[in-house]
Amino acid sequence: MGKSYALAGVLRLTHQLARHLPFDQIGQRLESSAVRNYLLPVKSSLAALVTCTLVFAAAAPPPAKKPAPLYQQLKRANIDGIGKFYMGREISPVMGHRGARWLERPEREREEGTTEMIHCLKLKPGDQVADIGVGTGYIARRISKVIGPKGTIFGVDIQPEMLALLEKKMKAAGINNVKGVMGTIKNPKLATNSLDLVIMVDVYHEFSHPYEMMEGIVKALKPGGRVAFVEYRGEDPKVPIKRLHKMTEAQVKKEAALFALKHVETYKKLPWQHVVFFRKVVE
Repeated sequence: MGKSYALAGVLRLTHQLARHLPFDQIGQRLESSAVRNYLLPVKSSLAALVTCTLVFAAAAPPPAKKPAPLYQQLKRANIDGIGKFYMGREISPVMGHRGARWLERPEREREEGTTEMIHCLKLKPGDQVADIGVGTGYIARRISKVIGPKGTIFGVDIQPEMLALLEKKMKAAGINNVKGVMGTIKNPKLATNSLDLVIMVDVYHEFSHPYEMMEGIVKALKPGGRVAFVEYRGEDPKVPIKRLHKMTEAQVKKEAALFALKHVETYKKLPWQHVVFFRKVVE
């Protein structure tokens, strides 16, 4: 009787916490002294109960139905797009390797608040991270300091010229925990259930095959792993970026809803961008 009562109480408590707290804070609250005292009647380990209740808390509605047709193609592209539409959004062209210098522009910290962006990712030493559209490694270099030598960043790009620049810059900086990965337009080429975080900085809107790419990304996440869409805010006309290179939070959520992902947070304190976080749920 005591065990059943205590377990039921934990489940009720977890449900309440999940309504008000981000996923990664639920475990901390469950480990509080008050909760531990409440669980004294239960002889099984607290860790097992926490695991059970966190899985319960991560539950999300089933993925939305895959649209048919998946893509629509206009005969002629608009001036800023490729004429291909996905879920009501026109896809923008890819920035080529000749634009690599723009990724390293001195004013980028001021415009994008990249230090604050890295902070909001809540990374931990040893995390396994993929940076999709890694480019020159501007973001990967900053992440490498946080996750330390036991962590790894898999820098994915589809342009060999960008991966060559990445290798050159990592070598010059003495960074050894960033590994270049040659992806394709449909596949990030990442190992299944291997990643704690996937980040895409100003790149998702350029995917020519976003559905297939997200299939690969979600597959590569560990259960409970996170994906972060960093996009220029499409809701804000003051953000001085072309329309098709911006995305609204609502559009990101709409497209992510096709997968086993649960929205956990949208960080809105950056100068021009928002960071829309999702967590992979246990199916």
